[in-house]
Amino acid sequence: MPAEPVTAVLVHSPFLGPASLRPLADALAALGHPAVLLDLRPSVVTPPVHQRLIGAFADAMSDVPLSGPVVLVGHSGAGPLLPAFAEELEDAVRGLVYLDAGLPTPGRSWRDTVPGDLYNQLRTRSRDGQLPRWHRWFDDDPLLDLVADEALRAEIADEAPEVPLAFLKEPRPTVEWEGRSSYVALSSAYASELARAEELGWLTRRLEAHHLAAATDPAPVAVAVLEVLA
Repeated sequence: MPAEPVTAVLVHSPFLGPASLRPLADALAALGHPAVLLDLRPSVVTPPVHQRLIGAFADAMSDVPLSGPVVLVGHSGAGPLLPAFAEELEDAVRGLVYLDAGLPTPGRSWRDTVPGDLYNQLRTRSRDGQLPRWHRWFDDDPLLDLVADEALRAEIADEAPEVPLAFLKEPRPTVEWEGRSSYVALSSAYASELARAEELGWLTRRLEAHHLAAATDPAPVAVAVLEVLA
């Protein structure tokens, strides 16, 4: 655990909303580490999404007083943007934590990093250039299995934005991060990212959980996040 309070800036996936991380923010605060929970949903509905996301992050953080060490925690699809977000805060960021998240692929798009049939499947499900909400990407709604609490499940579903299909083809930021990075894996879906983080010598943790465990079982996730910051 960090020896002094750390301020965690929590960044939700572009395909979800702050409800997916709000319980984690509360769990971190309960352990004595303040959390800043952003809502970047308005910036993901019109291309160019990466540019709008980075601008929205900078605007949101300009109004947030920060004290002590600051770390950025990016969940899922927010992972590839963490270095660009850190650049907006300049020297204030002590480290990046990838929480069951993709890793940066500077100059390459989401489409470049996944099997072609997955992109084609999402393109088929899209309407008027907009992707369906995340839980509707699949034949079976994953929220039914992952989130038992009906109110929380409804909140996460309602918050999920319809992101432009073009976002999947946008090159990711080319910002390089030379500071500290670490990884917390929650699900087997990100096993390759965890393995890559271990290859890079990052401090890592793996929980036997699922992709939305930060919302449904936040206490052990908070502990794991703090452990990789020690």
